[in-house]
Order: sequence, then C-alpha cells, then structure tokens
Amino acid sequence: MNRWQEILVIVMLMTGPITQAMADWQSSASYYYRTGSNPLTGITEQKAIMIAQQHFKGRALSINHDDNTYRIKILSNKGTVHTILINATDGSVISTH
Repeated sequence: MNRWQEILVIVMLMTGPITQAMADWQSSASYYYRTGSNPLTGITEQKAIMIAQQHFKGRALSINHDDNTYRIKILSNKGTVHTILINATDGSVISTH
C-alpha cells in the first residue's frame, strides 16, 4: 500500500470506536429526556417528587437522597405531612407514611 492508503486505513480504524461512543451517548441522552431517568444513575430528584405527589397532592417540603432511596416530605392540601420513600433506581414507591 502506498502512504495515503495507510493513512486512510488508520483514520477509518480510529473513527469506528468514536462513532460508537457518540451513538451510545446519544442513546443515553434520549432515554434520559424521554423518561426523566438515567439508566446508570437512576431517576432525578424532580421525577421522584412527581411520583410522590401522585400519592399525596401537596407541596414538597424536603428531599433527601441516601444510598438508593429518596425520602420526600410532602405537605398535603389537608395540612398533614407525609413521608414517601422512593427507589432511586427505578422510581418505585417503597413506602408511604
């Protein structure tokens, strides 16, 4: 092969992994914007609050993230405070108090 062909082969070999990495990033980004969660890190605080407010209508007072759980306190429209535990990975409700 002449020098230009060698350079072309090297460039083609280098662009394959870069193209795959960009496709993976785009797929992760579109998943995040569609679902509000990242498959690697779980749901966002905003998504956890939305899930908690589906169980108790009211205003979020606080949110804490420990280990793999969000603890959200909601002041309901009736004036009572409720604590909701939500799985930070998949958004499932663990318990309500």
